[in-house]
Amino acid sequence: MSSNLLLQPDLVLGGPILELTPDLLRLHGLKGLVLDVDDTLVPMNTQLASDELQTWIAEIRPLVSIWLVSNNLNWLRIRAIAECLDLPFMMGAAKPSRRKLRQAVDNMGLPLDQVAMVGDRLFTDVLAGNRLGMFTILVEPMVDPRQNRQPFHVRSFEVWFSQVLGARLTPSVQKFTNFDKT
Repeated sequence: MSSNLLLQPDLVLGGPILELTPDLLRLHGLKGLVLDVDDTLVPMNTQLASDELQTWIAEIRPLVSIWLVSNNLNWLRIRAIAECLDLPFMMGAAKPSRRKLRQAVDNMGLPLDQVAMVGDRLFTDVLAGNRLGMFTILVEPMVDPRQNRQPFHVRSFEVWFSQVLGARLTPSVQKFTNFDKT
């Protein structure tokens, strides 16, 4: 597989993970989600999940199996976030390694094509998911509204470099809800 395809997400959300709706999960036939933690679910300096995130998890939990898989090695922090959301987790994933993603998917008992890797980074989350054959979703980093938006220099470089290689990273969904209700 060429490098531009390895860095090409199947879905570019164009907003934070909270905009990943049940309708989008159904549209893409997703039954499982492997979620990155840092800057995908919570800002890097945050210890617990926000009320908004807890509500989002409660909304999608009946539809999909969910695992948290983080590169972070701070066991206390990742465990606290996972416990706050009542989700299983793995840490020290070393993404783009596929090993812990495969373990999470195996624990779900689902085929790879029904599980999405969701994250804010191309060279870790999207690359790992694509290497394993998962559906990949790129989200915008979660930002703490109480702080000034911090620059995401590494992510900005990844986006630029991926586009140079030919990846299309413009949002691939329009803002909508309940599109399938007639």
